[in-house]
Formats: sequence, structure tokens, C-alpha cells
Amino acid sequence: MAAPKKGRGSTGGQGRPGRALALILIAMVALTGGMFLSGHTTPRLGIDLAGGTSITLKAKSQPGKPDAINETNMNTAVSIIERRVNGLGVSEAEVQTQGASNIIVNIPKGTNSAQAREQVGTTAQLYFRPVLTVTDGGPTPEGSPSPSASGSGKPSATPSAKASDPETASDPKTTPSASATTQGRAVTDALKDATPTPSASGDADPSKSPAATGTPDPATAALEKKFTALDCSDKAARAKAGDGVKPEDPTVACSSEGDAKYLLGPAEVSGTDVDDAKAQFDQQRGIWLVSMEFTDKGSKKFQTITKKLSTQQSPQNQFAISLDGEVVSAPQVNETLSGSAEISGSFTQQSAEDLANVLSYGALPLSFSEDTVTTVTAALGGEQLEAGLIAGAIGLALVVIYLVAYYRGLALIALLSLLASGILTYTIMALLGPAIGFALNLPAVCGAIVAIGITADSFIVYFERIRDEIREGRTLRPAVERAWPRARRTILVSDFVSFLAAAVLFLVTVGKVQGFAFTLGLTTLLDVVVVFLFTKPVMTLMARTKFFSSGHPWSGLDPKRLGAKPPLRRSRRVNARTDHPKEA
Repeated sequence: MAAPKKGRGSTGGQGRPGRALALILIAMVALTGGMFLSGHTTPRLGIDLAGGTSITLKAKSQPGKPDAINETNMNTAVSIIERRVNGLGVSEAEVQTQGASNIIVNIPKGTNSAQAREQVGTTAQLYFRPVLTVTDGGPTPEGSPSPSASGSGKPSATPSAKASDPETASDPKTTPSASATTQGRAVTDALKDATPTPSASGDADPSKSPAATGTPDPATAALEKKFTALDCSDKAARAKAGDGVKPEDPTVACSSEGDAKYLLGPAEVSGTDVDDAKAQFDQQRGIWLVSMEFTDKGSKKFQTITKKLSTQQSPQNQFAISLDGEVVSAPQVNETLSGSAEISGSFTQQSAEDLANVLSYGALPLSFSEDTVTTVTAALGGEQLEAGLIAGAIGLALVVIYLVAYYRGLALIALLSLLASGILTYTIMALLGPAIGFALNLPAVCGAIVAIGITADSFIVYFERIRDEIREGRTLRPAVERAWPRARRTILVSDFVSFLAAAVLFLVTVGKVQGFAFTLGLTTLLDVVVVFLFTKPVMTLMARTKFFSSGHPWSGLDPKRLGAKPPLRRSRRVNARTDHPKEA
């Protein structure tokens, strides 16, 4: 009694193919419905098919670093730009060097292409500098009234919840006026009072520096003149205020709004010390801000500078967060801080996310200028796509002809399986566009065409196993079930090798080749799903029909055409009858 029960249990799962078919049909309906509900009924196209923007960035020489433009820095810049663009969801962007000093960035047409263009060449040179002097943003002509050098502008951010509001500092409008000469003296005094640090001074003995001995310093005089003449209301002047300044040197800078100008000490913490940055919405203050987490080394630096500044008087108890030469915030520090900081102010959600993205993926090692910006049309790609689709259609037609000629009725099961695989592939590609930024390019189309052969190969393996069982003398229904375990192992091994090759290709390549690898890997996974949840259940159902079970000549399972042996059960009965007389 136990043996028959085991037999029924072993075929019970195979005897209910409707469950597997229902599962895959529900998945197909859900994916198709999601595609239409999301409004993305077609896959996103890459730059070669949809067009886009091609940007040529030219590296600029760095002050005091004549050898900065080298292969290492260029490759680092390519890696950072690629991560930034992909971080915005713009997939399939191509970033590569051209010559010794150019980088080519190809961005497909899409909702984020303009935003990506703004960030590809952003240097994101972030520094935390101590504030030595701050006044309003206008120039100070000789003899005209001017705010006192000890005043404070209106910085727009706080480093952490423990930092005080910078607007509690004195307002420049309420402080005594001073002439340009007085302002120049304030600059000199600020430089004298600034505590030298190893990064700020190259002198072995700080007491012997020009600022300490009173000796006229040409650099200090030039800085005084530049600070006095700086007009932060001029956008061009504001952008060039910190040009050519090394991180270890003091500099002048403007606020992002142009309403304040600063004399800043040497950089104490840099953007490379930032470990992570995220855009967040502060519910209490109702503003967007960027929170930063420092590395272990950066946290120690941040702790050192805040400890020193907390003992100073205003405005020298402030530190400026300088991004690309502009002060985005200059909070006061009343106690030692470490670990994290916040940049807040007049951020929108988009600008906060942009800044967090730039800081997260690092600062470019070089400065770049846009050399050329061209619009790429999709005309050539469209012609190639048309040719590729024609080639794919011809290949598919040849596969169908072969299946019909060799497998006859079984070709219907193969075609239905190919149709199911095509529906799943198309809907998933359409949904992956808005979800992860997947864009279909020409190599990806090639990967989908290659997948037709991989999928057809799985059907052929299973069909041949069934035909082998029939040749051994078994009827169709047990042949279908006995052939499945052997075919399943072969299919899984074959698909695993194909997926492994696609994964390795995806990891070691960039750009369009990744599109080919991604599509090949996706279709290989879908092949497993279709064979297990569609092809096998449909074959089980078809084996119950008279057309296939009777071995019709057009079923592809005719025992006579396959050269089948006599049925196994009949041969066993004959042996039993012939053995019985011998025993007697």
C-alpha cells in the first residue's frame, strides 16, 4: 500500500500544472497592468536610439600643480562623473577620456539629462575654513563708509543641532562705519591674530612670519586689496574670488547670495573628509538641508577646528563652509563638535539632492570647462535598430521554421513559451526605465535577440529528453514526468553558465556593453522562470490530450517515427510467461 501512495505523491505536484500556470499568468497580468498604470508603455531608449547630449570637458591646469593633468587624475574624474550621473538615475551614460586632457560625456535624452549636464563638470571643492573677517558684499571705495571688519554677514546654515544661530552675531548695519584704509588694517590684524597651523604656514617658527613681526608682506597687501575691492553683487566677480588659491592659503570669498564677503583662513577640513551626504527635510524648521557624516580622520579634524573656534570672539568663532569658492554657510561655534554637520539655507529639494549627490561621490581632482556641447540625433541609431530588428525577425522566423519542421506539434508549445518570455521581457524593460534608469540601446537589443536562441535551446533539451523516454517504450504521460528531472538539470547548468558570463561582462565593462550584459542576464533568468512555470506545465497538460498522447504523426511524438521499442510493460509480461514454464 505504501508504494502506490508514494507514486501518487511523487506525481501529485506534476499533476497540478494549473497552479504554476496561474502564477505566471498573474505575474504577466500584474506587470502589464503596472506598465500601463505607470504610463511607461515603452522601454527607455539609449542615446544611440533616442538621441541626447554629448559634452566635451577640457581639464584646466591647477595653480602650483603643473603635473595635475595626468592619466590617474583623468581616470579618477571619469569614475566620479559616471557615478554622479548614474546617481541621478541617468543610466547608459557614456563617460570616457579622449586624448590627454578631454573627457567625453554622452547623456541620453531624458528627464534628468539637463540636471546631469549641470553636475558633470562641477568640481565640488568643499572646504571648512575659519572666518577671519566678514563684511557686507559690496566694494569699499577709498574714503566711503563701510561696515566694520568685525561685523557679521548673514550665513545661512548651521553645522549641527548644537551650533548656535549665526544671525545672533552683530549686524553690519548697526556697527560703526570704517574707511577702506580701516578695513585694510582689519584684514592685516585678522591675519596677525589668526593662529598659524601646519597647513596654513610653511614657516618652521610662526613667530618669525611676516604677520607676527610686522614686516610688510606682499601677499597680505594683495589680499587686503582684493578683499577691499571685491564686489560680491557681481556674479562673475563672486565666481572668480577664490581662483588660483591653494587650500593651505588664506583667501577671500563671497556668500552664495552675494550679500556678504569673507576673509577666510587656511582650510582645516576638506570635502574628501566627508564620508556620506544626504538631503533631508527638517520638519521643525520646514527647510531642506544636507547632512554630512565625516570619516574618522575628518571627524578628528572637525573636532579640532570647532574646539579652537569655540574660544574665539565673533566673527572669529565662525567657520565657513566653502563650496567651489562660495560660502554656503558660516555658523558660529560655541562648543566642540565632531562626527557630523549640516548645511542648510535656501535649498529646494532638488538643489539639496544635487549637493548631496556631488558630496557623496566626491570632488573631482581637476577643474573642467565645457569645451563643446552637441546634440546627438537618433537617425543613425534608428536605422541600425531597424536593421537589427529585421535581422532578429529573420532569425526568429528561421527558428520557428526549424521547430515546425522537426518538432511539428511540439512547436506550438515552444512558440507559446517564446511569447510568454517576450511579454515578460518587454514589460520588465519598460518598468525598469523609470525604476532604475535602464535604457535600451543597440547592444541591449542584440542581447535580447541572442536570448531567443538561449530560450529555444531550453525547449529543445526538454523535448529531446521526452523523445528519448518514448524511444525506450514509455507512453507520453510518464515520459513527460521522467524526462523533466534530467532536462531540468541540463537547463539549469546551461543557464547558470550563461548568467555567469553576463554578470562578469557587466562588472568588467562600462557603457553600452553593460547594456548587452544586463539584457542577456535578465533574459537568462526569465528563461528559467518560463521553462519551470510555463513550458513544463503546458507540456503536462498537452500530454493529456488525445492528439499528443496517441502519438499523432503531426504531434512530433509519433513512436514509429522515433523508432520506439515495444512497451516496457508488455515485454515484462512476456518474460513472466516464458519464465513460468521453466520453473514448473
